[in-house]
Amino acid sequence: MTLEKRDFGFELKDLKEDGTFEGYGSVFGVVDSYDEVVAQGAFSATLAAGKASGKMPSLLWQHRSAEPIGVYTSMSEDNIGLKVAGQLALKTVRGAEAYELLKMKAISGLSIGFVSREDSYDRVTGIRTLKAVDLWEVSLVTFPANDAARVQGVKSIEKIESIRDAEHYLRESGMSRAEAVAFIGRIKSFSQSDSDASDMQQIVNALKRRNDLFAA
Repeated sequence: MTLEKRDFGFELKDLKEDGTFEGYGSVFGVVDSYDEVVAQGAFSATLAAGKASGKMPSLLWQHRSAEPIGVYTSMSEDNIGLKVAGQLALKTVRGAEAYELLKMKAISGLSIGFVSREDSYDRVTGIRTLKAVDLWEVSLVTFPANDAARVQGVKSIEKIESIRDAEHYLRESGMSRAEAVAFIGRIKSFSQSDSDASDMQQIVNALKRRNDLFAA
């Protein structure tokens, strides 16, 4: 199970003095920077389970599980996307900070943390469609993603199992899609093996060497 994180534009509908707010955590039918699109209905199972159990996905600060900053009071799907309403814990340090930053519009992002349960990949367009996800949390984040949120979203090298995983890894570490594809293409061109597994191992080794260079 891999917990993924995706940033979306956060359209703040309302922010009141008691810390309540509304907006969209995800928008349907829009291809994001990861070449992924969320299909309408993707959150329906999570929302139904939450309604039955009385538990909502967590409201976190920058994806940090140890830093809840309030609660979500409602979530629903409409024809636009995942509509959320929440309340910040204003008597906590983080909750009060989040309120002030939202009011100043210094923060304008929501990021979902989820596990994909059903998706499809179009090899022609390179687009992954998320059809069903388990939604764990929706974080308030700096938008575009700040360094902490971006680093937390990067997959571990050891979990890279496909070319697409490698592309996502490189893109989350700052490369454009074209740069990531070109980097992987260069590594594959040096490979003398006809084995996909061997190619992937060479790509993983190259990523490790790249990280070592940046860390030096």
